[in-house]
Amino acid sequence: MVSMSRRGATATFAGLGAVAALCVSTAAAPRARQTAGPAAAKAAPRLVLKKVRFEDYRLRNGLRVLLSEDPSAPMVAIAVGYHVGGKDDPPGRSGFAHLFEHLMFKGTANLPPESMDRFTEDVGGANNAFTQPDSTVYHEVIPSNYLRRLLWAEADRLASLKVDAANFKTEREVVIGEYEQNVVASPYGRLWDLLQAKAFVKHPYGLGVIGNPANLRAATLKDVRAFHATYYVPQNAVLAVVGNFHTAQARQWVQQYFGRVAPGPRPIPRVRVVEPPQRAPRTVLYHGANVPLPAVALAYHIPAASQHDADVLDVASAILSGGESSRLHQKLVYSQQIAFEVGADADTREQPGLFVITAMLNRGKSPEAALGSLRDEISRLRTSLATPDEIARAKTQLLTHIVRSRERSEDRATELVETSILEGDPGRVNTAAERLQSVTPEEIRAAARKYLTPTNVTVMRYLPAAKPLPAAPDAKGKGQ
Repeated sequence: MVSMSRRGATATFAGLGAVAALCVSTAAAPRARQTAGPAAAKAAPRLVLKKVRFEDYRLRNGLRVLLSEDPSAPMVAIAVGYHVGGKDDPPGRSGFAHLFEHLMFKGTANLPPESMDRFTEDVGGANNAFTQPDSTVYHEVIPSNYLRRLLWAEADRLASLKVDAANFKTEREVVIGEYEQNVVASPYGRLWDLLQAKAFVKHPYGLGVIGNPANLRAATLKDVRAFHATYYVPQNAVLAVVGNFHTAQARQWVQQYFGRVAPGPRPIPRVRVVEPPQRAPRTVLYHGANVPLPAVALAYHIPAASQHDADVLDVASAILSGGESSRLHQKLVYSQQIAFEVGADADTREQPGLFVITAMLNRGKSPEAALGSLRDEISRLRTSLATPDEIARAKTQLLTHIVRSRERSEDRATELVETSILEGDPGRVNTAAERLQSVTPEEIRAAARKYLTPTNVTVMRYLPAAKPLPAAPDAKGKGQ
C-alpha cells in the first residue's frame, strides 16, 4: 500500500485513559508555559508517557538496529525500513520505490514467492508494507517463538531478492493497476497528485509515490536492478524489533543473519534539491468526468518533520479540522453548509512538506465561496490567538494518537523506524508528547504568519466536467 501522511492529526480524542498503563504520571505545566496565555490559572495537567526503551547500535555493514524488549505480551514485531521513497525515484522512472514494496514479497534465492505470508499468517501473525515519499517499510508481527525464523527471512530478502524479468513484469502491472484504480477511477484520486505537482516546482516530492504508468512501462529490468542495488543495502536500512524476546539472544541472531550481508559498494545518493521559496500564489484547475461534486484545497510549504514548527503546525491542523467541534467543521459544514467534508493536515516529511486544507462541497455550492471561507480561517490563525479550549482539544487529539500508537508492538516498531529515517533520531519518539504539550497559542499564530501566507499557497479547484456548450445554429437557423 502507499501511505501519504505520517502523523494522523485528526484522530479522535476520547479515551486517553484507555491505555493508562502507558502513562507514568501527569504533572503541572512548567511555570514558563503557565504564563503564556489566559488559561494560566487553569493549566491542564501534563501527560507523561512511559518511555520506549531500546538499544540503538549499528552492525559493521552499516545496518542500524533498534531492540526494544517488552515481555507484556507473547508476541514480537519486526520492522525493516529502507531510506528510499517516492522522492528517490530516478528521473523519468517514477514508481520504483513503490514497485519494490511489491517485489520484496516475490521470492529470493532461497525462498519461493509469498513465503513471508506463510511465515506470518500461518502461525497467527501478520505482515504488510507501505511506501511513503521518504521511506519504504516492511513489518511483521508473530508469536515470539518465531522471531529467529523471521529475522533470517528478512535478512535473506535483503541479501538475495529475486529481481527477474517475470517478477518485474508482473508487479509492474500490479502497480499500474493500483494507479488506474486509486488515481484514475477514483472520483478524487487525482486531487493530491495534481496539487503537489503544482506546489513543488523543483523538488521530486512533486512526482508523488504511486508511479506514473508511462514511466513504469518505459523502465527496463536493468533500470530496476540498478535501483535495487543502490538502495536495498544494509547501510540504508533500519531494523527494529519490539516485543517479548531476550535482547542478548536477539543481538546474536541479528549479527548471525544480517551481519553477513555485504554493504553496498557506493555511497547512497540523497536528494539535495532545495525547493525555492514560493513568491506568488499558484493555481490548479481540473475538470473530471467522474468528479461528482466540487472540491477545493489550499497547500502551503512548511518545514521538515524534525523542526519544532512541525509540532506547532500539527496543533494548528487539529484546531482547524480535528473533530466536529473544530473551526472548519463548525463553519463550512454546520454553519454555512458549504461542505460535507473538510480536512487539514501538516504533512511533514524528511524534507520540507506541505500544510494542506481541503473541502468537499455540497451540491450547488460555490468553490469560490468555499475558498473564501478557508482563507478566512487561515487569516484567523494568523491574526488572533487560539482559545484555551481549542488548544486543549487539539492537544488531546494528538496525544491520543501518540498513546494509541504505543499500544501494539508493531506500531512501536514502525514508529522507531520511521522516526529514525524522517527525523534522524529514534529517541524523538520519547519526546513527541512533551513537544506537543509545550506548543503555545503564540507559537501557532507565529507559524501561521510565517508559513500560511498569501504568496506561499497553491490553490486547487477540482471540479466536475464542464457542460458542453449548446450547438451553434447553422445558416438556416437549426439548433435554435
